[in-house]
Amino acid sequence: MTASNKPPKSALQPATQLIHGHRDPAKSAGFINMPPYRGSTVLFPTLDKIISRDQPYTYGRRGNPTTVELEQALCSLEGGDRTILTANGFQAVTTAILAFVQAGDDILMTDSVYQPTRAFCDKILPRFGVSTTYYDPTIGAGIAGLLKPNTRLVFTESPGSQTFEMQDIPAIAAAAQARGVWVLMDNTWASPLYYQPLRHGVDVSIQALTKYVVGHSDALLGAITGNARATPHLIAAKENLGICPGSEETWLALRGLRTLDVRLARHHASGMAMAQWLETQAAVAKVIHPALPSHPGHALWKRDFCGASGLFSIVLNPVSRAQLAAMLDHLHLFGMGYSWGGFESLIIPFDPKPYRTTTQWHEPGPALRLHIGLESVADLKADLSAGFARLALTG
Repeated sequence: MTASNKPPKSALQPATQLIHGHRDPAKSAGFINMPPYRGSTVLFPTLDKIISRDQPYTYGRRGNPTTVELEQALCSLEGGDRTILTANGFQAVTTAILAFVQAGDDILMTDSVYQPTRAFCDKILPRFGVSTTYYDPTIGAGIAGLLKPNTRLVFTESPGSQTFEMQDIPAIAAAAQARGVWVLMDNTWASPLYYQPLRHGVDVSIQALTKYVVGHSDALLGAITGNARATPHLIAAKENLGICPGSEETWLALRGLRTLDVRLARHHASGMAMAQWLETQAAVAKVIHPALPSHPGHALWKRDFCGASGLFSIVLNPVSRAQLAAMLDHLHLFGMGYSWGGFESLIIPFDPKPYRTTTQWHEPGPALRLHIGLESVADLKADLSAGFARLALTG
């Protein structure tokens, strides 16, 4: 298909956008995939050009054809005005926050936020005169009661990290924007395929591309997508903080992006099958998955989201550490390791009690976060069944 007879990007469904969005083989000597552009120095042909910087690329840190292709593809999926790439997902969070705050500001942060984000708020922002107020993730429109004259932004993450509370994002956004307060959202769990924050009133959507977009556990990358109002702030933060993604990592994310639709559909289906099965297991006290009717925030998920990913948590009935170790140490298919979103299944224990400040975690048994990969569901069930059997025998 030539450039002249391609359909407009806005007319394509997301699954098609992933394959064809902002990909132009004519610019890559006919090769299907954009090559990874590596380098720092970009040459200018004339004195006038280098003084005016009047050319698409001026220096490697400011972008190259590989990074621009991914930024444009993600921006189209998000329905945003501009996407900025970062070296990892956590850097995307910190850069997005720093783009808006200044000394004397307070930010409202969901109490269920990703732990490194909490550490940044508690340990770094106070050094620059920025305070953080944590709020109950289920507060919804009640967030209006927490807004103060110096509230600069509201940070959301739905579902919440590890404990998967659902937030009423449109209600929070409406209350915040009525007071001129920015709304940011970490949308890594759903990706822009299953939730588009900017279309629900959010100003800035943040993703750890490391997870589902890269999809193969072999690269770290992040993305920040803003609406037109947010774009100048994001561009300034990128330039002034020296934010720069790796070319190889960007290329791997482009590769992963093309198959995101089919992979995420498999994660959704397998994750639901495993969550429903786990609800029937005697060792399991609770399954925390927003797409299950048993989840307290299920109605919000059903109202706003187009699908679910493969990440959720379970709470076991009370057991000893020795029992838990007997279960986890000898799993064959579920690896114990951080991150998620790759083709492989993962499981980690967690305990939010020490770091929650506005809400409390009361579950008496140990909690486990699972990522359901692309393996056979039957094999994953067999692996966990054997683990539950070891747990019971050890007790």
